[in-house]
Amino acid sequence: MGLDTFASSTSEDVRLTEEQENAFAEAEVQLCGGLFSGGGSSFRGKVYHEVVAEITGASLYQDWITPDEVKKMADCFQVLRDEEIEGFAAEFDLAPSEVVDLGKFFKVCSEHNLGLIGWW
Repeated sequence: MGLDTFASSTSEDVRLTEEQENAFAEAEVQLCGGLFSGGGSSFRGKVYHEVVAEITGASLYQDWITPDEVKKMADCFQVLRDEEIEGFAAEFDLAPSEVVDLGKFFKVCSEHNLGLIGWW
């Protein structure tokens, strides 16, 4: 089953301010996009759901992940050491930069009080 993951300030519909969109651009988040996702504020969740679950214990396969939960997810990524990043990348067939960029993505969400909308 496919999954696209979108940062949003509301669970009802994807909503971001220009400032929030710019924060993703400034963070230079480069993650795999899907048919409707891609760019800094969204990504192809199906590609990353296993590594996110392993690192954070949270599934991306949810309609809405609250900003509080996203902050916890960001915290899990922020404490990873380089060797852990490389290990997760190898285990899930990702580039280490993708694991780093997932951390950047969740950090931007956390800093801007954003949750995640899952669409599949």
